[in-house]
Amino acid sequence: MTQRTDIQYESADQTVERNRPIADRRFKHGRPSATTVVAVVVLVTGLGIIAYPTVSDWWNSYHQSRAIATYVAAVENTDPEKLEAMRQEAREYNQRLLKDGNRFTMTEAEKAEYKKLLDLTGNGVMGYVQINAINVDYPIYHGMDDTVLQIAVGHLEGTSLPVGGPDCHTAISGHRGLPSARLFTDLDRLVEGDTFTITVLDETMFYEVDQIRIVEPSDLSNLEIIPGGDYATLITCTPYGINTHRMLVRGHRIDDILDSQAVTAGAIQIPRYIAIAAVGVPMLFVFLIGMLVYYRTRRPELDKEAVVSELIDVMSKRDSRTEAKR
Repeated sequence: MTQRTDIQYESADQTVERNRPIADRRFKHGRPSATTVVAVVVLVTGLGIIAYPTVSDWWNSYHQSRAIATYVAAVENTDPEKLEAMRQEAREYNQRLLKDGNRFTMTEAEKAEYKKLLDLTGNGVMGYVQINAINVDYPIYHGMDDTVLQIAVGHLEGTSLPVGGPDCHTAISGHRGLPSARLFTDLDRLVEGDTFTITVLDETMFYEVDQIRIVEPSDLSNLEIIPGGDYATLITCTPYGINTHRMLVRGHRIDDILDSQAVTAGAIQIPRYIAIAAVGVPMLFVFLIGMLVYYRTRRPELDKEAVVSELIDVMSKRDSRTEAKR
């Protein structure tokens, strides 16, 4: 048999490059398909949309609880005589409202005076409202600016400052149905006989719901000061998502409920396990998605020795079949 002497051998690198299509086929499964990419994007986007209201509400509630804690700490660190002086100024302001026939329309000078009253911390917080029946704990800011109502609740200018006493009718307003915060979303769940509290400076006032009304936005008749009365009205928009009217939930002042005292600064802090879960779970989810995308898209490096060994084996079998045919 004649020996073949014209065989030319090539280097391992040349063999790998010449047979790269074979190697590429071996690792084709490492490349993500368009369907996989689209599915991952849709999954992440969908989960983000679903989680946004919950996460955003938690984030807002966390910051508002911090605002309340800061307010409570400021009250505890303020001389009692100063607190009483601030309360007395607010009561004198309320008495002047009785003689103001146009109290819902304020001049710039009147607004400036109003914003200075009960502003202990300098950030516009005058106190906080708590409604245990619907799990509401929000600071009360001066005024009804949209920047306030997007994150908390506001005191309606022209109504009595929330310090209680005869001839007092304060009004607190909050949005309903915001995607970023619940605020007064569940206010319609309150019924007559439910209670809520308003804490201002070092005093907590208890109110019992005695009237619920649905009125036009321009109807202020239900916010009038009743001689000798001590009332607080909670306001929100209704119907849900349409907001053509206003819901007014009025409460009259009652004696303190000893077994339902307002929470303190320490109690309103969000539990650590909730904070860890709220932050850790989304981070873990993002990490897992990132790892999935990484391992689906990365291309394994070629093992030249393994490829050459496989190619030599294939070529040997092919040469054996060729020799056999001869």
